[in-house]
Amino acid sequence: MAHKNLKRGVLTLAAGILVASSAHAGGLERGGYNIDLLFDPSDYAAEATATYVNPQRELDNVRDPIAADGNLNSRPNSGILDTEGYWVPRVGIKAGLGDSVDCMADYSQPWGAHTNPGANWAGANDNIETKIDSDNYAATCSYKWDVGQGQFRVIGGAFYQEVSGFKERLVQQLPGALGLSGVGRLDLAGNGYGWRAGVGYEIPEYAVRASLVYNSSVDLGDVTGTLDLRQLPPVGSPLAGRITDVYGTADMPDSLELKVQSGIAPGWVAFGSIKWVDWSQLQILPFCPTSTRGLAACTPNSPVVATTLDLLYRDGWTVSGGIGHKFNDQWNGAVSLTWDRGTSTGLGTLTDTWTLGAGVSYAANENVEFRLSGALGILTSGSSGVVRKDGRDYGTRAQYDFGNDLVSAISTSIKVKF
Repeated sequence: MAHKNLKRGVLTLAAGILVASSAHAGGLERGGYNIDLLFDPSDYAAEATATYVNPQRELDNVRDPIAADGNLNSRPNSGILDTEGYWVPRVGIKAGLGDSVDCMADYSQPWGAHTNPGANWAGANDNIETKIDSDNYAATCSYKWDVGQGQFRVIGGAFYQEVSGFKERLVQQLPGALGLSGVGRLDLAGNGYGWRAGVGYEIPEYAVRASLVYNSSVDLGDVTGTLDLRQLPPVGSPLAGRITDVYGTADMPDSLELKVQSGIAPGWVAFGSIKWVDWSQLQILPFCPTSTRGLAACTPNSPVVATTLDLLYRDGWTVSGGIGHKFNDQWNGAVSLTWDRGTSTGLGTLTDTWTLGAGVSYAANENVEFRLSGALGILTSGSSGVVRKDGRDYGTRAQYDFGNDLVSAISTSIKVKF
């Protein structure tokens, strides 16, 4: 009875709440990786989830410390809304193949970012708009067998990932008479493969489950694109006034996540998770003209580097915990609290986040279940300025402060099982 009452209801709702609560984690994380559908006890199950996240990060006391770029300190410098809302979709299908094997295929968008403070602010020479998108296609299977009171499960899978994005900034402030905006744009795209492996243990009678899953890094190989400087006069730099093909390299991070959950009383369950993401591998990403390939290494200090993406991240940690309750055969509810350690090291706005999540699920019948969850969190305060790395200063184009800001999220999903 506990297996039916808890595992089929409260625990799936708990997973949905954590999706809403952690969809604005540090680094470039959005949906991250999620294989909870693999554990569904039904022979077949399909699930579709859509999460909308609305961060409200504002920048204050913005300073342009470089007079040579035109000095933007006369532009607006406080109350600058830096972030944009975004959707995080996920679709998955799971099938049980006999008594021991379960397999799942899913589509998700694990990584992403969108900042859009616009051109009319004192830090436009650092950022006008930056957007990163991802698409992830995965297949995951597990094999389970009886061990003690429960079942032990071995998990393995692979995924293909595409990552693309752009960044615009004011490279040079120009007189209006020239008819040029001075804005440059970098467009990039890359793809690669990854794998996952893990273990799990379940005691269905007590709604107990524990899983530990590792997701590998994804080598995006040749990250290629263009640097568009047509809005600059063709003087002073061989790249100004034209579009240049560029290349570089990047890896999306590996991660390790532990999830635990257990029935604690009739109709009640506790759940929690700890996740580590290796964001520190994303430091300074240089991009060089394709025409220079083979002439010199494309490194941040290379004489042929065209531009860099300056991230300087540290590793991310996300810790969540909560309690769920089954009210009756149709309705379940749950609440959670999530802490995410910010990945910023003095550059950017990705500080610690605290998020409170809550949700309900409604079982229309034995085969169809609807879930609605939401989250409200605090993006903690901080500042962004000059950071020294390997003998060079970064964060010199703009310096600013930010206070405690709000982030909200809402997630809806439907699951069909039979």
